[in-house]
Amino acid sequence: VTRTSRCSPPACAPTTCSRPPPATSQILAGAGSLEMWGGATFDVSLRFLHECPWRRLERLRELVPNVPFQMLFRGANAVGYTSLNYVDNLLFGMDAVRDAGGVVEATLCYPGDLSDPRRSKYRLDYYLDLAEKLVNHGCHSLAIKDMAGLLKPRAATMLVGALRERFPDTVIHVHTHDSAGTGVATQLAAAAAGADMVDACIDSMSGLTSQPAMGAIVNALAGSELDTGINPDHLIPLSTYWEQTRELYAPFESNMKAVSSDVYVHEMPGGQYTNLKFQAMSLGLGEEWDKICKAYAGANRALGDIVKVTPSSKVVGDLAQFMVQNGLDERTLVERAESLSFPSSVVEFMQGYLGRPSFGFPEPLRSRVLKGKHVIDGRPGASLGPMDLAGLEYRLKEKYGAQAIAPRDVLSAALYPKVFDEYMTHVLKYSDLIEKLPTRAFLTPMEEDEEVEFEIAKGVGANIKYKAVGELQPNGKREVFFEANGVPRVVEVTDKKAEQVLGRKAVRERADLAVLGSVGAPMAGTIIEVSVKPGTSVKPGQQLVVMNAMKMETAICAPVAGVITQVAVEVNDALDAGDLVVFIDTKAAGDVADQDPLSSGDSDDEDAPAPAEGKALAGAA
Repeated sequence: VTRTSRCSPPACAPTTCSRPPPATSQILAGAGSLEMWGGATFDVSLRFLHECPWRRLERLRELVPNVPFQMLFRGANAVGYTSLNYVDNLLFGMDAVRDAGGVVEATLCYPGDLSDPRRSKYRLDYYLDLAEKLVNHGCHSLAIKDMAGLLKPRAATMLVGALRERFPDTVIHVHTHDSAGTGVATQLAAAAAGADMVDACIDSMSGLTSQPAMGAIVNALAGSELDTGINPDHLIPLSTYWEQTRELYAPFESNMKAVSSDVYVHEMPGGQYTNLKFQAMSLGLGEEWDKICKAYAGANRALGDIVKVTPSSKVVGDLAQFMVQNGLDERTLVERAESLSFPSSVVEFMQGYLGRPSFGFPEPLRSRVLKGKHVIDGRPGASLGPMDLAGLEYRLKEKYGAQAIAPRDVLSAALYPKVFDEYMTHVLKYSDLIEKLPTRAFLTPMEEDEEVEFEIAKGVGANIKYKAVGELQPNGKREVFFEANGVPRVVEVTDKKAEQVLGRKAVRERADLAVLGSVGAPMAGTIIEVSVKPGTSVKPGQQLVVMNAMKMETAICAPVAGVITQVAVEVNDALDAGDLVVFIDTKAAGDVADQDPLSSGDSDDEDAPAPAEGKALAGAA
């Protein structure tokens, strides 16, 4: 199996113009599959590139018609994500893929270190028992998914060898990352132990948090009984093409310069390493990256040493950043849990929205995080009714027009309702021709007198030449001058940084740490929900607002009982850590003694978080 992309921002987010060259279909004709779509590709396509993910798939299939495409399908929720090696979720997803006529590859996610006798969890029997259930349920192949690069060569020999002996007729597929630099050795060991397929990545996109280099594996096996059948010389032009393409995305790289064996300590998945580092920098924690890595290991232990695959890895990452921001270690995290406002991902994990961890939930941390919130027993989504796709399609056509909505748009809206709404707003304003733009013009501002050419339809081209930008107007807009096919044009656009340019950025009131009712923001972020208003009576643990920081949502809850006398924020306000959110008059606490501590006063069921994007599909058969 080959991966032509890389588990880092350049891999998940190439524009349509950065498509694979046509020669891919000939050079990689013998590949088992191309893994090239999953949750991140859908999310990024809609959210950041403003492109239809289904249209991208169609174009990729036109370029590569002869190699199977592989999707990283997350248990029961497609791209809505489940994880944890939770069998009920896996079997549900397997049934859905089989019913749709797909090839069912059941996955064993690999945490820990099988070769270390000191690790009591995730031993060989654990994997064999899990594989037995998946094989008995009718999977077509078994995959070992080592998302962090923790699978050492000796462990690969042990695990693949045992699986091959137990299941001699089942296809075995191994996926690993190269964060520690052992990826090639691991895949060679897996092949020697009986694996039928191993993942690799085009050389110029391989290594570090990505997968091991395809060229190294192909050359190492050339002429042996495990010869891949791929001509190593033919891989060179593919690598050159992607090396040149990758330069366009240099600003989005993780800045990881060399392999690092500390992955065996923090166990962070390769794809998450790059994303979490960027997230930490955005939250002002860039200089504390070493602390975050250490906290990641501590957060994992506090959560019970769980399987770390999206989204469970995000739970660990969110908790790690939360611990660093609040100066917590594993001990103080548990001690202070009842008074802390945890990230939403951590709360929902403890409620059971991702399923049940292999070795149970950690106590007393779970009880102290939940503070009485409801929990899910069994498979998440089992109690939900079917998704009304016909009704959703009707509502979308009413909102955007019948001609603007195709069946694939209904699926996008079902999976990512908020993101799809933002995508459609962008398309209606700018049209879907934005995906025709050359990559560099899409990613970076054009220079004066720079011009680009692109095809807007078959046989119809466009030449755009940027001329100049006008002065900032009192209304916060600027005039942009350009030529379209030689004809002078001017448009007026909003300067998104106008507030800062005009010096109107608000100086926010800061929370007083010495006053318990003065509630401040625990991190930098944006307010996405305000649950209270002046005069609202609250009790400890009641939700006040919800913040979003780089896709990490945190519900800020009341630390004490009282009455809200000031709400210092509105939806979409950008806050720094320590900015005042609300003020609670604790002297009025006696007036709210009989109120449900989990109710915000604005809803009948505030303690039940809104389903994460894609979660509504969990109950649809």
